[in-house]
Amino acid sequence: MAETEHTHQPPLPAEEDILSPPSPEPLLASVEVESVVEAVEEHHSVVTVVEKEGPLTELPQEPTTTLAEAQQVSITLPEREPTESDKSKPVEEKKIPQSLISFKEESNKVSDLSDSEVKALEDFKFLVQEAVKDQTFTTGTTDLPQEVSIWGVPLLKDDRSDVILLKFLRARDFKVKESFAMLKNTILWRKEFNIEELVDENLGDDLEKVVFMDGHDKEGHPVCYNVYGEFQNKELYNKTFGDEEKRNKFLRWRIQFLERSIRKLDFSPGGINTIFQVSDLKNSPGPGKRELRIATRQALQLLQDNYPEFVAKQVFINVPWWYLAFYTMISPFMTQRTKSKFVFAGPSKTAETLYKYITPEQVPVQYGGLSVDYCECNPEFTSNDPVTEIIVKPATKQTVEIIVNEKCIIVWELRVLGWEVTYSAEYVPNTDSEYTVNIQKPRKMTTADEPVVSSSFKIVELGKILLTIDNPTSKKKKLLYRFKDKPYSD
Repeated sequence: MAETEHTHQPPLPAEEDILSPPSPEPLLASVEVESVVEAVEEHHSVVTVVEKEGPLTELPQEPTTTLAEAQQVSITLPEREPTESDKSKPVEEKKIPQSLISFKEESNKVSDLSDSEVKALEDFKFLVQEAVKDQTFTTGTTDLPQEVSIWGVPLLKDDRSDVILLKFLRARDFKVKESFAMLKNTILWRKEFNIEELVDENLGDDLEKVVFMDGHDKEGHPVCYNVYGEFQNKELYNKTFGDEEKRNKFLRWRIQFLERSIRKLDFSPGGINTIFQVSDLKNSPGPGKRELRIATRQALQLLQDNYPEFVAKQVFINVPWWYLAFYTMISPFMTQRTKSKFVFAGPSKTAETLYKYITPEQVPVQYGGLSVDYCECNPEFTSNDPVTEIIVKPATKQTVEIIVNEKCIIVWELRVLGWEVTYSAEYVPNTDSEYTVNIQKPRKMTTADEPVVSSSFKIVELGKILLTIDNPTSKKKKLLYRFKDKPYSD
């Protein structure tokens, strides 16, 4: 059974998946949580790029399937002894969940709302205005109404306020009284929790590899990565969840991280005011961790009640069987809107799935892209340097020719997803001497090698650089590459 990736939808407007590990608790049910071508393109006046495909001289051997590969393409629940009634039933495999509908964000422009939605927004604004006058949202003793702000946006001051109020309305299906009650409770909770002071508090950086922001998706949403496998480190796990005091600090850190992220969003109508979530479940602690369950339950409740409609898409990667089993149980209790925001991908589909929503230069190296880790420095390339993607067919050779029109230094980096190909690079000058320079002799690249190959070459006489990928396997491969030229003086 080929592994697939599918889209889905999560519940009420809660952003628990921004802040908490995946929970085995039923509470999560209420969470929102080439063909090649000889294509020619101009890099600029310095170089010209030509991409060529050709056959290999040797035919590929028949592939063998290891147990690990089999687990990547087929996810099944643990076996049990069949009963008599089971013997008459067909065997079913636990498939990654599917949905025919993918979530599309609603507009926050008043002109795009339906008549009933406009009416609900106006009624909501009236209730908020009266509450501000009556100081319902404040505990001050002054006779003058105090300004009420949330996520740095003053309510009723400008059209950004409409975007905030629409989040609460959508969280409660445009039921005005319920939306107002939610907003009121949120504002009062923020005061009790001292959110404004928390934003500037120093809570340390122990969890910076557990949750971090990196790049943007194709629609401009900032991307938040949640790496739950980090909690396999027993020292970090105990330091984070060991007792009630530590769990409370973790909760404050999570909320602080979310608050800081939200304040970088654009709440103007038409702006980007939601976050793209990626949850890496590789080596994630399972349902048996009591301390994690307690912390998750606390976080889910707070986030569900106080952070509506902040998830643009929730992508789960490296999904284990137990999470799929849990999702199957709670899925009937989720709204279709909620489930349409979910995307699930098994280990071998991580990069392919992320590429549907995020360009390779924005995807971290550890997930199949070319963006360096958030805490490292890449002196040559940044996420603003675009990446070219090429499909290398089975039993074919793909060559990228970088034709150099001026003296310069050419710098490049490339990777092949899954590797198991041969990579070579050479320089061919435009002379009659018919010599070439081996920059990289043919080298078999495996998954154990560095994921990204980086190199450079000083062009002292015009010619071309040939980057060649030989794919002897029976599977197509995806080649990612980018390059730039730098001037030099003699």
